[in-house]
Amino acid sequence: MKDQGKLTVFLGAAAGVGKTYAMLEAAKERLTEGVGVVIGFVETHGQAETEALLKGIPVIAKTQEYLGNYTEEVDLDALLTRRPQLVVVDELAHTNIPGLRHKKRYQDVEELLASGIDVYTTLNIQHLESLNDVVAQITGVTVKETVPDRILEMASQIQMVDITPDELIQRLKEGKIYVPGEAAEAIRKFFRPGNINALREMSLRYTAKRVDCQMESYMRNHGIAGPWPSGEKVMVCVSGNPFSAKLIRTAKRMAARQNAEWLAVHVVLPGGISQNEAEKDSIDQNLRMAEKLGAEIVTPHGDDTVEELLTLARRRNVSQIIIGKPERTRFQELLHGSIVAKVIRKSHGISVHVISGRKEAAERQQKLKRIENDDSLSKGLISRRHWPAAIAPYLMSIAMMTALTFVVAPIESFLGPVNILMLYLLPVLLIAARWGKFPAVITAGIGVMIFDYFFVPPLYTFGVYDFRYVISFAILMFAGFVTGTLSGRLTDQINYSRQREQQASALYSLSRDLTAVDKLERVLDSIARKIGETLDGQVVILLPDERNKLVMRQGSTTDYLMTESEMTVANWVFERGQKAGKGTETLGSAKGLYLPLVTEQGTQGVLGICFFRQKEIVNPQQIRFLDAFAGLAALAINRITLADEARQAHALAESERLRTALFNSLSHDLRTPLSSIIGAATGLLEDHDSVYSPDARHDLLQSILQGAERMNRFVNNLLDMARLESGMLKLHKDWCDIQDIIGVAINRLDIILAKRLLDIKIPAGLPLVQADYALIEQVLVNLLDNAVKYSEPGSKILIFVKQVGQALEIAVANRGNPIPETDLSKVFDKFYRLSSPLQVSGSGLGLSICKGIIEAHNGDIWAENNELGGVTIIFNLPLDYDLSDQVQVEGGD
Repeated sequence: MKDQGKLTVFLGAAAGVGKTYAMLEAAKERLTEGVGVVIGFVETHGQAETEALLKGIPVIAKTQEYLGNYTEEVDLDALLTRRPQLVVVDELAHTNIPGLRHKKRYQDVEELLASGIDVYTTLNIQHLESLNDVVAQITGVTVKETVPDRILEMASQIQMVDITPDELIQRLKEGKIYVPGEAAEAIRKFFRPGNINALREMSLRYTAKRVDCQMESYMRNHGIAGPWPSGEKVMVCVSGNPFSAKLIRTAKRMAARQNAEWLAVHVVLPGGISQNEAEKDSIDQNLRMAEKLGAEIVTPHGDDTVEELLTLARRRNVSQIIIGKPERTRFQELLHGSIVAKVIRKSHGISVHVISGRKEAAERQQKLKRIENDDSLSKGLISRRHWPAAIAPYLMSIAMMTALTFVVAPIESFLGPVNILMLYLLPVLLIAARWGKFPAVITAGIGVMIFDYFFVPPLYTFGVYDFRYVISFAILMFAGFVTGTLSGRLTDQINYSRQREQQASALYSLSRDLTAVDKLERVLDSIARKIGETLDGQVVILLPDERNKLVMRQGSTTDYLMTESEMTVANWVFERGQKAGKGTETLGSAKGLYLPLVTEQGTQGVLGICFFRQKEIVNPQQIRFLDAFAGLAALAINRITLADEARQAHALAESERLRTALFNSLSHDLRTPLSSIIGAATGLLEDHDSVYSPDARHDLLQSILQGAERMNRFVNNLLDMARLESGMLKLHKDWCDIQDIIGVAINRLDIILAKRLLDIKIPAGLPLVQADYALIEQVLVNLLDNAVKYSEPGSKILIFVKQVGQALEIAVANRGNPIPETDLSKVFDKFYRLSSPLQVSGSGLGLSICKGIIEAHNGDIWAENNELGGVTIIFNLPLDYDLSDQVQVEGGD
């Protein structure tokens, strides 16, 4: 991981205090110290003194055209390519022109810092996000360009740049900040002495708070006793009201003063799904702002806002709640209830801060009125394709009421007015259950008119003689309103529950699938399929290849997400480990949303999704849901990657073990016979005077022969094992007499078996067996050689053969030390050697080769401890072996 660059912020109360000049002076000092300094962007405002400081410092910026004007912006890619030690970037709160990678300049700075580059930058206190509303209240000017508090919190150093109000105003009058016409307007509106002093106080307080935090950190790190924060936790209640932005900033300031954690909470009610798009967008913006300021976002679902808020507050140990008091009339509070009053009444030990908003409430009412007008206009412009579905509830209401009237009219005298009115309530209930509140109220109104016109005296008019009928009409209308409202809430709650269940089910299903799958392709397919089904979009998963270049490993489509521009966004996400694309403030013009698959080992790849509805707004809930998917996907990919690496490491370790065993075996089993051959041959060659007797010469030649035969068996074993493992061993089968094979094998080992007593038991009348004569002979040679090695000198070797069912069973037994039961199956492994008090030579390949040859004949081989105290190796050959004369055998182990 790259080291994080260091951020130095030159903070001022307002424009013109000398932040840029002080920053350039500091950069000049670093340049004289030998540090590589470049200018990313500096606004000199035409001041000669400031421009003089730029001399000698390279400038890396680019000119961008926008709406016919040319502006200078930070050339982020050029800076990242050059990678200087220090970059000077003026005006941190600046908003980049459209088309650049990031929406805000502070995001450019974040990327530079993440790449290990130090940054010097400037900022005015009014651009700090958490102080935005306070500045607006003091100065009467709402600052549009803001910077999240976390940027200053990550700064390694904050330098306060300050001058007196009189000196600042004088600089304005001299035209050192703005041109003369603009300066006069600025002095009148913003740069009043009172405003400047208030901004100076805010700057000084913020800087003092920073120094205090550094002091506390120093005391904590050095174990100095002192009063520490007591674990306060702040919760702010968020809604779609623009006033919520002020509540969020207040909560941020309160949490910062108390060094406390804070939560931003929006309770989703069952009716929340019926909110208009503007209301949803406002909620998303408020939650996104809170998240940007460092809040933890929580969105519980429930029927009662107050109960959900207080339950969450008690569960999360919240000590302070910040809530806004809406501007409602007394009648509205009596009708709908006061959430603020309920929270205060039920808080029980939790401090509640109530903040009133008047201007914001009025603005919201105007905005909602405009939205309602827009909605009514849009409803009046329903496309011809959808109008039948829109008017279906009202047509059904008219039809049901008309049909009911025709049914009731003939039996009016029998039913009576009360029962008729109750019958007219049935269509209202049915319409409410099917289509909700508004169609139910319309149906009730239609029922009232029909009942009044046809059944209430005077008939066939809309007048009434008895005022009690008016009460009945009101009850019918109220029943339609109540049942429609309840039905709508129930429908919304079902939809929300279905949505939540779908997401939870998708996460559970994905986590279950990923734990059971050990193939990367199946994991990627499961991830893409689940996300595409749940969020109705096109999904791609990009993973790095051997050159660390992103390639698509899984995807439902490539129409939108594999273009050059989209791949550029994906590569940026992979390199930086941060999400970008649609719904974010980084490369937001992209068609897809891209999330990094991050684990402790780094970024494993990129998950991209493009929604089928291109105009759909990607809200924070969807992003958090995708974050959960991306987390599961990253863990699964990382698990499989680590498992593959573990298998490779195990295979490498096994290969190294086999290599070492083979090397040791070669060095011993070739050197020993070679030494005896060289010694005997040297003696014979140097015997010029015929010192050796004929018997001695015969013994030396016998030693050469034994050594050569031993080396020949060893080399043959190596070749046979190579043929077995490569799958190139061919069986040349013929009808064989097992007694002949045993005889030939004994003759080959006549020298080794010369001093051993052989006990051979072969019953008469044994059938012939179809086998490869030479290979079965090799098996018997290896078994006899092994029996001699692991038995006492002069002890008996037993060979017995018998027919067991449709197989011929051959056994070779000796007298020696038994094998532990746990090792009986291991004796057939390559290079496995038993520990023995006898001096045993060999490569450990003999029995492994026997196993491969016997299994190639469709037979079995195993080891048993016998009653003589030794070991019996038994193998069988099938008598009904009926395959072709040549069979290619796969390698055996």
